[in-house]
Order: sequence, then structure tokens, then C-alpha cells
Amino acid sequence: MVGVIDTDGDCADWTFPAEPDAARHARHAVRDALRAWGLPDTVGDITVLLVSELVTNSLRYTSGPIGVRLLRPDADGRAPGVRPVLVVEVSDPLPDLPLERVANADDEGGRGLQLVARSAQRWGTRRGRTGKTVWFELALPG
Repeated sequence: MVGVIDTDGDCADWTFPAEPDAARHARHAVRDALRAWGLPDTVGDITVLLVSELVTNSLRYTSGPIGVRLLRPDADGRAPGVRPVLVVEVSDPLPDLPLERVANADDEGGRGLQLVARSAQRWGTRRGRTGKTVWFELALPG
């Protein structure tokens, strides 16, 4: 069961139980929200990929809920000449911040944060009251 917190306006927010199909549900929810906002499929493809990687990382280490949040850019509030960005956050209840590592050619995992770091304009992590959040920004056309 997916808990939809909000999908109106400039924010879309969901909570997914830490179950094997969480990444699939997150991919579909994110794709639908980005299409409803009229963002290009190229942005949707990379966003869905990175969300899937981060949700899968959370699934490996937590048994608690996984939050996904999208923040749509506010075109009216941008300074002139500043490109809009899509902000994406994936949260879970574990306080341990993930570390980007270099995966060897034969490693089965370890590439998720590398993919985020190479694909996003900016990314980072932060601790919250009840866990951590991994966030990234993607530059949007326009």
C-alpha cells in the first residue's frame, strides 16, 4: 500500500512501505507526477532511474517507510538567467548517511550513488529528526 501525502501544486510526496515492490511503485508514481506537470520524458527517464536506485538502496538497509518527494520549480520565483531545477528527495528512518564508493567491475552493487553524482546537477544527504534524506537536483530545459 502506498501512502500518497500530496500530489497537488508544486510538490508531490509519497510514503512507500519497505517491501520488495516499493521501487516499482515509486517509479510509477514519479513518472505519473512528472507527466502531469508536463516535464519532458528525458527528465522523467533520469528522475525515475535515480529514484529507483535510491529507493532500492533504502530497501537494502531499512524496514521502515521510504519517503519520496518531488519539488517542481517555481518559474515565477527564479532570478533571471537561472535555469530551473527539479528537486528530488528520498528519505528513510535510518540515521546513517550513505557513502559514495567506487565499485569494481565485478561488484553486484555500489553504483547507485555514483549514478546520482554523475547525473544530477547537485546532490547531497542530510539527517532529519527521524532518519536521513538523500536529495538531488536535475536541471530542466528552459
